[in-house]
Amino acid sequence: MEDFLTQYLEYTENTEAPAIYHRWSILTALGAYIGRSYYVKFGHFNIYPNLYTILIGGAGSRKNTAINIAKTLLRKSGYQNIAPTKTTKEKFFIDMSEQGTGHGSASEDFLEANLFGSKNEEDDKNITHEIFIGAGEFNTFFGNNILDFLSDLGEMWDYEGAFESKIKNGKSITVYNPTVSILGGNTPTTFANSFPPEIIGQGFFSRTILVYGERTRAKITFPENPPDESTATIVGRIKRTRGLLRTELSFSPSAKELVHKIYHAPELIEDSRFESFYNRRLTILIKLGIIIAVVAGKNQIGANHILYANTILTHAEQLMPKALGEFGRAKNSDVSHKVVQTINNHPGVISFREIWAAVHTDLEDMKSLVVIVQNLVEAGKIQSVPGGKGFLPKKKVITSDDTSLVDYSLLTEEERRMKK
Repeated sequence: MEDFLTQYLEYTENTEAPAIYHRWSILTALGAYIGRSYYVKFGHFNIYPNLYTILIGGAGSRKNTAINIAKTLLRKSGYQNIAPTKTTKEKFFIDMSEQGTGHGSASEDFLEANLFGSKNEEDDKNITHEIFIGAGEFNTFFGNNILDFLSDLGEMWDYEGAFESKIKNGKSITVYNPTVSILGGNTPTTFANSFPPEIIGQGFFSRTILVYGERTRAKITFPENPPDESTATIVGRIKRTRGLLRTELSFSPSAKELVHKIYHAPELIEDSRFESFYNRRLTILIKLGIIIAVVAGKNQIGANHILYANTILTHAEQLMPKALGEFGRAKNSDVSHKVVQTINNHPGVISFREIWAAVHTDLEDMKSLVVIVQNLVEAGKIQSVPGGKGFLPKKKVITSDDTSLVDYSLLTEEERRMKK
C-alpha cells in the first residue's frame, strides 16, 4: 500500500492540490471500488471499506482537482456506479436501486425485488447496491432538503439488509445492502452557512472524516498531462483490488494487539465537537485497514497496515478542528473563525485595525472584536505580539508522543509540515 500511495502521490505531484487531498481522495475511491467484495466480521456486524470524506479548505485550495482525478481513475477502471454532480434525495434512491454491483446480480433483479419483493432471504443477502458520490461542491450535490438526505446517508453507513426510504407522496423505495462512498469538497464558510452547529454530533458527520488542506504548492500555469503508461499503471493497480467473490479478511495477532492498544489510547482531539466522531473511530480505522491490506494484495490485515491507517487518520484528525474553525462553538463563532483565518492568511504581524477592517461589517462595534480577540488569545488560537504591535497565528507542529501507534515518516514532507 505504501508503494501504491507513493506512486499515486508522485502521479499527482504536478498539480496544485495538496498531497493530503490526493491521499484521501484515492483512499475513498479505492474503498468505493472494493465495495463489499472484502469485509471484516465485527461482532454481530460486518465492516466494509466505504468511507465518507469531505475535503475542507479555502476557495482555490484545489479540492475539485483532487476529487476529479480520483473520480476519473475510477471510471477508467470500469467503475460505473458514480452519482451525478447534482441530484435530489428521491432521484438518488431511485438511481441507486437500479445500479448493478459487479457481484453477479443484474439490474433487472434489483427492479424485480423492488416491484414484487425478493424471492427469499438468501437473495436479499446477495443483492448489493453501490454508489460513489464525488462532489467538489458538496452542498450543491444535495439540492433541497439536505438535512433529511444526510440523515438517510448516515443510517446507510455499513447498513445490512433492505433499507427503505420515503420519497414522494408517502411512497418508499427499497435499496438492498446499500454501499455508499462519499468524496466531497467544501469551504469552512460554506459549511458553516449550510449546517446548524448541532449537526456535527449527529449521524452523518459523526461518520465523516473532515480533511483540512491549504494551498501551499506553486502555481502551475500550464499543467502537463501524466504519461499514458503512468495512468495505465495506476488503473491496473486499482482493478486488482476488486474481488470476484466476497472475501472475509482476518487480523494477524500483532494487528489485533495494535488495534486494541489504539482503541484504548487517550483521545488526541481535545475538542468536544468531535466526541461523536470518536465513537466511530475504531470502525473508520478498520475500514482503512481493509483498503490498505487489499491494495497490498493481502487477505489478512497486518500490524503494518493498521500502523499506516492510524498514522494517516491521526494526521487528519489533528487538523479537523482547523477544518471547522470556530463553527459551532459559541456566539459570534463565525466572526471568530473569520478573525483566525484573517490572521492566518496575513503575511507577518497583523494589527488590530487591520483585523477590524476585515470584520467590521459583521460586528456592531470594536468592543465586540476586543472580546473575540482576547478569547482567541486565551484559547491559544492566536498570539499577541509584545508591545501591542499586533497578532500572529499560533500553530503547533503535528506530533505524537507514542511512536508505536503512528509513524509520520510514512507521510510526505509536505504533509509533515502542516500545522494544527
